[in-house]
Amino acid sequence: MRSYREPEPGSSRRVVIVGGGMAGTRLAQQLAATAADAADSALEVTIIGEEPHPAYNRVLLAEVLAGRYAPDVIALPAPAAVRRLSGVRVVRLDRDPGEVVCDDGRRVPYDALVLATGSNPVLPPLRGLFEPHGHDLPDGVHAFRTMDDCLALAAAIRPGVRAVVIGGGLLGVSAARALAQRGAQVVLAHQGEHLMERQLDTGAAAMLRRHVAALGVEVHTECRVRGLRTRSVSGERRAVSAVELADGYALDADLVILACGARPRVGLAHAAGLTVARGIVVDDQLRTSDPRIFAIGDCAEHAGILYGLAGPAQDQADTLAHVVGNHAAGRHGWTQPGHRAAPGSETGPRYAGSRALTRLTLASAASPLDLAAFGETTPAPGDDVVHLADATRNAYRKVVVRGDRLVGGILLGDLGSVGALARTWEGDEPLPSAPLLHLLTNDGGS
Repeated sequence: MRSYREPEPGSSRRVVIVGGGMAGTRLAQQLAATAADAADSALEVTIIGEEPHPAYNRVLLAEVLAGRYAPDVIALPAPAAVRRLSGVRVVRLDRDPGEVVCDDGRRVPYDALVLATGSNPVLPPLRGLFEPHGHDLPDGVHAFRTMDDCLALAAAIRPGVRAVVIGGGLLGVSAARALAQRGAQVVLAHQGEHLMERQLDTGAAAMLRRHVAALGVEVHTECRVRGLRTRSVSGERRAVSAVELADGYALDADLVILACGARPRVGLAHAAGLTVARGIVVDDQLRTSDPRIFAIGDCAEHAGILYGLAGPAQDQADTLAHVVGNHAAGRHGWTQPGHRAAPGSETGPRYAGSRALTRLTLASAASPLDLAAFGETTPAPGDDVVHLADATRNAYRKVVVRGDRLVGGILLGDLGSVGALARTWEGDEPLPSAPLLHLLTNDGGS
C-alpha cells in the first residue's frame, strides 16, 4: 500500500475528515477559515468522500428531482486550501499508528480524525426487494438519499409513469411532491396513522394530506407494504411491476421509491473498536472513545440523541472546528492515543445539543405550502397552547408555551412569522408580554 504524502515529523498537523457531505464540508470550511485567520499554514485538512460529486446541500435534493434546480445549483462552496479525495471509500481505521486505509490502497495519516460518515437509507424487509442470489435492487426500485439516487430517478421519470413512494415521513412527502411535479402518477403508501407523525399532530397532518392530494398524489395511510412484484427483463435481471400491500391489494408501479428512514453509518467505528450505541458515541467536545477521533452529523450520538438533520450537523461542525482549531494551534496540544484528560480538566468549546427545526416547502404555482415544526408539540400539564386553523386558507398554527418560554410549535401555510418564532425558540428567549395570540397573528418577523 502507498502512503498519502507523509509529512516530516512536527512539520504539520493533519486533520482527516471521512465523509464529504454537508457536515464534513462545513467543518472543512470552518477549519480553513480559522487557519487563514491565524495565518497557520501548517494545518493540513483532507476530506475523503465516497461520492464522486462535489459536496452538495442534501436538503435540496427534492428540488433537483422536481426539476426546479440543476445539480450544480445546490453544490456547496469548495473550502479553500483543503485537499479533497472524491470517489474514494475508507475501508479501515488503523488507530495505531493513526491512518485511514482507502479502497484504492492508499493510506492517509492523521493527527486528528473526524468521522462524518452520515447515514444509509433503511431498506425494509420486503419480499422481492433484492434480486435472487444477490444484493442488487430490481430495476425501477430506488432509495432517495444521494445525488446518484436523485439523478437515477430523474432519468427514469416521464409523464404518466406510475410511481409508488413507500414511507410518509419528511423524505417521502418531499419525494412524492417532486415526482408529481414531473408528471408522474404518484401513490404514497405510509404505515403510520398520519403523514410525518414525528413532526405533526393529526390536524396538521390532515391539512398536509389535503395539500399533497391537490398536487396529484394519492395518499394511503395505515397501509403496510408486504412485498414487490417483479418481472424478468434480461437474464437474471428483474424489474418492479407492482407493490403488494398486506391486504393483498397491488399497486401497479414502474418506479418504487424507498423513503423508510435512515440508519447511522457506524461500521468503520465499530470495526475500529470505538464505542457505538445507535450511533458513534461522542462527548461534549464531539470526541469518541479515542480522543484523537471525533464524530459529527448523522453518524454521531450525543447525550443519547441522534439528530439526523442538517441544522444540528452544522452546529456540531462549528463547535468541532473550534475544538480542533485549539488543539492544532497548540493551545491544548494533541492528545495521544489511549490518554484522556481527567474529567472536568478540559477547556474550550462545548457542544450542548441542538434545537432542531424541521422545514419543508411544497412549492406549486397554484398552492404553495410552507411547513415548520420544532420542539415539544405535545403539551404537558400546565402548558398553554395557542391554536389557529383555517382550512380555506390552508393555514394551521399551533404553539406550546411553558411559563414565559416557547417550547414547541407546528406551522403550516404562509409562514411569515416562522423566522421570529424560530429565533425565539432556538434562543430560549422570554416571550413578550403581549397576548399569546399575537404569536400567531403577527406576521412581521420572517
